Amino acid sequence: MHPDHTAPAPASAPPPSRARGGPRLRNIAITLALGAAMFAVGAVMLTPGGTTAAPPSAHGQQVGAPSGSIEALQARVTRLPKDPGGWAALGMAYVQQARATADPATYDRAEKALRTSLSVQGEDNTDAEVAMGALAAARHDFPTALRWARKATTSGPHNSSAYGVLADAYTQLGRYDEADQAVQKMTDLRPDAASLARASYAFELRGDTGQARDLMRRSLEAAATRADTAFAHNVLATLDLQEADPRAALTETKAGLRATPGDSALLETRARAHQALGDTTKAIADYRAAVATAPLPHLLLGLGELQQSLGRPEQAEESYALLRAQDRIREAAGDPADTDAILFEADHGNARRAVTMGEQTLRTRPFVAVHDAYAWALHRAGRDTEALVQADKALALGTRSALFHYHRAAVHHALGDREAARRDLTEALREPAFHPLHADAARALLQRIDNTP
Repeated sequence: MHPDHTAPAPASAPPPSRARGGPRLRNIAITLALGAAMFAVGAVMLTPGGTTAAPPSAHGQQVGAPSGSIEALQARVTRLPKDPGGWAALGMAYVQQARATADPATYDRAEKALRTSLSVQGEDNTDAEVAMGALAAARHDFPTALRWARKATTSGPHNSSAYGVLADAYTQLGRYDEADQAVQKMTDLRPDAASLARASYAFELRGDTGQARDLMRRSLEAAATRADTAFAHNVLATLDLQEADPRAALTETKAGLRATPGDSALLETRARAHQALGDTTKAIADYRAAVATAPLPHLLLGLGELQQSLGRPEQAEESYALLRAQDRIREAAGDPADTDAILFEADHGNARRAVTMGEQTLRTRPFVAVHDAYAWALHRAGRDTEALVQADKALALGTRSALFHYHRAAVHHALGDREAARRDLTEALREPAFHPLHADAARALLQRIDNTP
């Protein structure tokens, strides 16, 4: 799983990106009675700087979904215009809708609702502060997310959702030890689906996928909503893909899609499983269905590169054209590029522009996936000495990412270090179908190294 394409868990149930890559709000009551022996305080221990890290917008989830549809919440604030909680819930619902539909205008509606909540109650409005942090994280403005999260943990020191946003912000800002502490606090306050999902992601970032899987299973058992259930199944499926078990991934995605038919994240993961099994027809169909639901950059990129790998350049170009249009909108708004945009520009556009994009994003988001994307852009621009520094940072936590290892292998090879390149290629190819284009390139490069005296 690409660490940028999975969303962080919602504050009380999972919401990602990425990612590989999905953000959130209020408390969802977990209705399952969790045994004290299993979920006692400290049952999930995250040792700062040791074997964990907290989730970002990487297991990108929502921080606690408000109950009720947007229509019901709109009716509520119409009936009770001075209700700060109603406006906060509506704002968070818009955030979640925007994440699902990739519609930037919905974020504007979210902010308007949340600002209204804060105008009604400016102090100790923890719900609105949590939601503002989630909104900032959804927009990939993590310094602002951190500021709101700190306000929320001050006004609501026992609000687990606030610590979920805090953990997400710290993770994306590369402050992993502090993220660990926030996840631990969140888990101590409420060991529910959301906190367990974040704890899972913490271990995954450190490369402990066994512990990550165990915690995500517990998150699945604690799931109180269909969205929480789908999210957990999707993460478990991506872990299966990392372990080169696409059939198990298919089983997980099918279970998730029974809970939430049409979920774009599950459709993408199922597409990757079909691709790994050689069924590219089903893979394309799932990617198309995912894009039809939410034309998110990583879905368009995955579909385009799969089509390119199959020798269908015209179809691939349709996806790439949409990506370029989206990036023009992003650039006009002055927003930093996401990792997908950087990687797309490096592989299918102008490498020097990709370097500039990476530099800009890294200033406010020094997360492992950004270090990786920047490293690849530098490599494609012929700046391999600098690229190696960034590639090492991407893998410094021990994150098991086949794509990260392939990128560093290419850098090592360009610098003449064949043994280091071989080690990274071997690790990358533990997941034989990790990328529709780069997996074949990795095999070819490894063969070239092995055949070179």
